[in-house]
Amino acid sequence: MVRDNTERFKDVSVAEREGYSLLFGCVSGPDMGAMGLHYVNLPLVAAGVLDATRPQIIIYEPMPDGHLQLIGADFLVIASDWDKAHPGQGAPQLMGQLFHYFESPNRFGLPAFYTLHVWAWKENPNGAFVNWHPNVSCQAFAGQ
Repeated sequence: MVRDNTERFKDVSVAEREGYSLLFGCVSGPDMGAMGLHYVNLPLVAAGVLDATRPQIIIYEPMPDGHLQLIGADFLVIASDWDKAHPGQGAPQLMGQLFHYFESPNRFGLPAFYTLHVWAWKENPNGAFVNWHPNVSCQAFAGQ
């Protein structure tokens, strides 16, 4: 489902035309691999609606030749908004997967949030729904 609904974003200019923009630079960890470049649709984040056909974030990996390779999608909702709209339900689920919780403060400067990465375009040996991808690199990222 995620692949079908994100294939058009193989061309990053399509994502940009649809309201996605690069935030946070290229997200990497010292020993966990990386998350890549997050192109975020802020109106979708603000709406607080989780829909498997409309991810809040499209994820790319910067390639040595300068192009951006589509590698996945990320669904994100601000925790306080979700918890207020769904009292007592805990973390959201989508496609049968429980979202991960990020506390505040965090490296992104966001309030606490729930997130679900879906590595739909680059197989992750650790699983399709984990946060980090050991085979994603930010080495080719030249900055925003």
